[in-house]
Amino acid sequence: MKTLYIAFGTLSLALGILGIFLPLLPTTPFLLLTAALYFKSSPRLYNWLLNQKHLGPYIRNFRENKAIPLRAKIISISLMWITMLYCVFFIVPYMWVKVILLIIAAGVTYHILSFKTLK
Repeated sequence: MKTLYIAFGTLSLALGILGIFLPLLPTTPFLLLTAALYFKSSPRLYNWLLNQKHLGPYIRNFRENKAIPLRAKIISISLMWITMLYCVFFIVPYMWVKVILLIIAAGVTYHILSFKTLK
């Protein structure tokens, strides 16, 4: 079972890292899932993850404070809206899909803004 947790944790970590660069792929849920899976399977991997220079503070801040840094909020919301608006105006031909994309963008924006801002 530990091997399975490690495998899924590593897959989740890869998706979380991709989410940093792809605006529609969420980073935080995948990193939190990675932390939980590594916690259950390998103390060494869990400690390694929390001690990472870039990912460690992000995970610790979210788990301890339920907060997202202002810079991360601005970047994620901006990139998401740029991507969604580009798709709505230039890619998607169907009006119902455009409406769904805008509803998703509004929902994700609300969700991100619902967390406290870490200063």
